[in-house]
Order: sequence, then structure tokens, then C-alpha cells
Amino acid sequence: MDLKYIYLLIVLLPLFGSIISGLFCRVINEKVAHTVTIVFVAIAALLSGYVLIEHMSGRAPIFDENIYTWMDTGSLSVGVGFLVDNLTAMMMVVITSVSTMVHLYSVGYMKGDPGYNRFFSYISLFTFSMLMLVMSNNFMQLFFGWEAVGLVSYLLIGFWFKKPSATYANMKAFLVNRVGDFGFLIGIACVAYMTSSLTYTEAFDRLPEAAGTFHFLGTDWNIMTFAAVFLFIGAMGKSAQVPLHVWLPDSMEGPTPISALIHAATMVTAGIFMVARMSPIYELSTTALSMVMILGAITALFMGVLGLFQNDIKRVIAYSTISQLGYMTVALGASAYSLAAFHLTTHAFFKALLFLGAGSVIIGMSHVQDMRFMGGLRKKMPITWITTLIGSLALVGMPFFSGYYSKEGIIWSLEHSSTFGSGFAHLALEIGVFMTALYTFRMYFLVFHGKARYTVDESLGHDHHGEDESILPETPKESPWVVTLPLILLAIPSVILGWYMAPMMFENTFLADSVFINNAVNPATEIMKQGFEGSWAMTKEALTAPAFYLTLLGIAVAWYSFLIQPKVATKGKEVLEKTGLYRVFENKYYLDDFNQKVIANGSVGLGRFFWQKIDDKLIDRGIVFGAAHVASFVGGVIRRIQTGYIYHAAFLMVVGLLALMTWVVFFN
Repeated sequence: MDLKYIYLLIVLLPLFGSIISGLFCRVINEKVAHTVTIVFVAIAALLSGYVLIEHMSGRAPIFDENIYTWMDTGSLSVGVGFLVDNLTAMMMVVITSVSTMVHLYSVGYMKGDPGYNRFFSYISLFTFSMLMLVMSNNFMQLFFGWEAVGLVSYLLIGFWFKKPSATYANMKAFLVNRVGDFGFLIGIACVAYMTSSLTYTEAFDRLPEAAGTFHFLGTDWNIMTFAAVFLFIGAMGKSAQVPLHVWLPDSMEGPTPISALIHAATMVTAGIFMVARMSPIYELSTTALSMVMILGAITALFMGVLGLFQNDIKRVIAYSTISQLGYMTVALGASAYSLAAFHLTTHAFFKALLFLGAGSVIIGMSHVQDMRFMGGLRKKMPITWITTLIGSLALVGMPFFSGYYSKEGIIWSLEHSSTFGSGFAHLALEIGVFMTALYTFRMYFLVFHGKARYTVDESLGHDHHGEDESILPETPKESPWVVTLPLILLAIPSVILGWYMAPMMFENTFLADSVFINNAVNPATEIMKQGFEGSWAMTKEALTAPAFYLTLLGIAVAWYSFLIQPKVATKGKEVLEKTGLYRVFENKYYLDDFNQKVIANGSVGLGRFFWQKIDDKLIDRGIVFGAAHVASFVGGVIRRIQTGYIYHAAFLMVVGLLALMTWVVFFN
């Protein structure tokens, strides 16, 4: 079969599954709905694997072709097309394989939910939207996929729409991402204006000729910097970078399977992928690269700290997602695009594993999410325990696990980066390594080790299919096979994937034709390529790497403070409370308060001002009604003059004649 038709099948199969389970949700039963969507997404995953193998072997050339022309104005053509290279093929495998696991897992997790068929329709539509985004060969289709992902995430985060917290969370996600999307649209407009094209290939080829400056507000601006910064604002929204990260922790109000899909393989990876795809633009602006790196470092460090102050198991993992996205963003700023894509890939599998493992715990605990009321679950839920341990070790970057190779590569790239801010980023990421180990194993020890702390508490948070009651079990039990099987399957790449991918990602051979790097300005990738000696040599080098010992220290502190001597953690909390820092961390640096009181309330106040003062008083009452009153007054005056008597008309003629003669004599 021609690869063109395989690409079409990969994109359309999830869409067909979504249509069947969505439009016919009242006709077909639950078994048909999940069977159709799982089979279609699984076939898409198998075909994506075949495409990746073909590209890795060199048998498949880069595919860049329009499938359908939507609009052609002569000077500008917009269509639906695919650009499938190694970067795209890798993303297709990540999206469809993780989505398949989430679909399968949802059969057990969503059992009995009244919106069962609707849920499967949404997650298949989510998969289709993300595939359209990563496979696009033009900016218009990219923007379509970008907005479609945002729309479906809105539907999924607010899936249990009867919960006020869920409707608040999905509205928050939608509005915050609109801010990012506004910047993203400006960035696309800049590229279209500079290059007169919306197609990637044509636009990138014309960039060197379009480079220059423009004068604005008394300053000369690099037009490439302008475009790159606004494109990155879009990435900040989708990939949850400070300060547009605030929507992501609240997205936990959605069902756990969609938390895994959003945080692992779809929405949050869109920004990272986009910047990597736009590497020809970013390589023309060192200022934009510095901005990307510094914001990524801030996100990685400060959002990782917040993970330590969460008691909801899903929120701990959510903050770890934001922090890890910061690592990927730092790699983008260092022009280490292959390492950003590497960490994106490894992170997708172990983060999906951790979220689905958390969901399994929630099922076993009758949908209670507060870790303070768990403990000792390793004996009750052995499969969930061991797979979560694997995911945790991969997340903290323990040698021999996939996260080690990609995370260590990013830190290594900063040692050779010449981008401004690389020193700060290096320090922030090293501290972040310690924090990651600390909050991850705090979660692990509180959930699976120590004494059982099962009790009934009306105030607990929960995730029980939108209901407002949770019943704590006397004896938690392991989840059914349909839940644990995806955990086992995801644990495999969480261990071996990093070892396998490291050579081609460090040497940049895999993505050499997908990204552009100006080695003369940003030499980090070239230096690492020359210094890389294989996965085994890299594993042995862990013994001399500071990150390895920071990881061990974080695990040791978590073990001692939260398992052996919990009084240490209590004492630390008291110290932070006395200094006022605990309140700062508990309130997430007051960013939500700032957004609510300053941004949201300020916007409402500004809108009220324009409505009451400008629109109502000035325009409606002043201009519109005022004009009517003036017309009425003038009409009344004229009406009094027009009496109908001839002598009144003659008198007016004489007055007019005298006025005309006066003007001629004195003013002409």
C-alpha cells in the first residue's frame, strides 16, 4: 500500500471511531463503543509503528504533499497536507501507542459511568486532533490541530460537568490557552507576512531572505525574534510554562485516563513539538532561544518545588509534568532539539504509567485521592506497586531507566551551551533533580509503604465519576486486568526505551533532517555528538555525575522524612510556616490569586467601565440619543418657522437676501 494512504488511515481511524461512538452513543452499547475505538486506535498505532520502522531504515523518504487544497488565492495557497519525517513518525508512535493504552485502561476505569460512550468518543477525537497537529505541513493545519486539541481538552477536563470544580477547571484551561493562542496566531501571521507562505518548506526556505529589523516604539526589533517569541507564547500555553501553567494542575478534575493522555502524549507535548518543528526560525534569534531556556528553567525548578506540597496523588504527578516540560523547554533553548524530543518520548511513557498507576490506586481506594489516607498498599496492590516504582525510578532519572538518558542529556547539553542563561538553567535543573526525587518518592512512600491510614473523612478529594461521595475500603484490592495490563505494557518502554534511543538522539542522526541547528552559534549538539560513546558508557558515567548523587539524596531524604521519621517532615513544615514560606508554596506563589484578583477581576472591571461609561453613557446616551435629540430640536425650530403664511415666507426671503448682501459686501 502507498504510504500516502497509510498516513490517511492513521489520521482518520481515530476520527471514525469518535464519530461512531459519539453520534450513535444512544444506539450502540458500551461494549461496541469501546471495542470500535480501541480497535481503530490500535490499528493506527500499529501502522504508525510500521511508518517509523520504514523511516528509520531509510526505505521511506520524507513525505511532504498536499492531500486537499482548501483555498488558493494565487499568491497564497492553503490546504490539508502531511509532512512525515522522523520527528513526525516518532510523535505518531508516541501519540497512538499511549492513546491505545489509555483507551484500554478506560474500559475498567470508566465502567458504569453514564457518559461512557461519550468519553470514548472524546478521547478518540483528541487523538485525531493531535495527529492532525503533528502531521501538518502548513501553519493553517497546525493551527487547526492546535485549536482542536484545546477544544477537546475543554470537553474532557469538564467531562463531569455537574461538578462545579470541573466546569471551573475546563473554563480556566480554555481561557488561559486562549492567551497563548493569541500570541501563537500573531507569530504565524508574522511568518506569513515575512515569507508570503503558510507552507513549512516554502516559509523556511525564504526565512534567510526575510530576516531583518523593523522600527517600533523608537526601537529596532529583529523580526525573527518577534515571530519566535510570539510562537513561543503559544507553546507556553499548551506546554504549561510559567506563567501560563496555571490551568494544568486544575485539569486533574477530569477523569484520570484523560489526565494521562493530556500530560503524556497529547496536549502538553504540542508546544515542545512546535518549537522543534520551527527550529529554522529559532536558530535565527539567540534572544528568543535565551528566553525559551530561562523560562523553561524557572518552570522546571519552581513548579517542581510545588509538587512537594501536594496531598492529592494526581496533583503531585501534575506538577511533575510541568517541571519535566521545563526540562524539555530548556533543551529547546540550548538548540538540543533532539534531546527535547528524546525526553518528550521517554516522559510520555513513564508519565502515562504514573498517571494510570495513580488511577489504579484511586480505584483500589474507592476513589480517594488524598495520600495522607493511604499507606501500605504494596501488599494489597502488587502490580500497581511495582509498575509505579518503575515509573518513579524513570521519572527521577535513575540509571538503567529511560528517564536517566534523556534527562542527563539535557543537563549535559547545558555544560556546552553558549546561549545566554545556560549557567542559570544548569543550576536550576540540578536542583530540580533533587526536588524531583524528593517529591516523587514522598508520594511513593506515602502510598505504598508505612502503616495503612484508611479512615473516613468527608472532606477528602476524590475522583468518583463525578459523584460527591467516596467510600473508603476496609481492604484495598488490586485493580482488574484491564487496568493493570496497560501498566505492565507501559512499564516496558519506561525501562528500555532510553537505552535504545540514546545513540541516535545524542548523535542527532535520527532527527538530522527534521530540525535545523546553527552549530557555529549553538555548538552543544555537535560537541555531545563527538563526546557520546554509547549507552553503556553513559550509564557508567552516572557514578561521576552530580545529578546521580542528587537523585540518591532526594530519595534518601524522602525515605527518612516521610517513612522512617515523619516527625522530621512535620518539623520542617512548622519551620516553613513560621517563616511564611509554607503559605507561599501552599498558595502556589499566589499566581492563581494574582490571575483572579488582578487579571480576571481587572478584565471584568475594565469591561464594566467600557460598557457603562463608554458604550452606555458616551455612545448610546451621548452620541446616538444625543444626535436624535439634536435632530428633534432642530426639527422643532424649523417646524415653528414653517407656518404656511405667505408673508412669513416673504419676510424670511428678505432676511436671507440681506444676509447674502452683507456677506458679499463685507467678506468677499
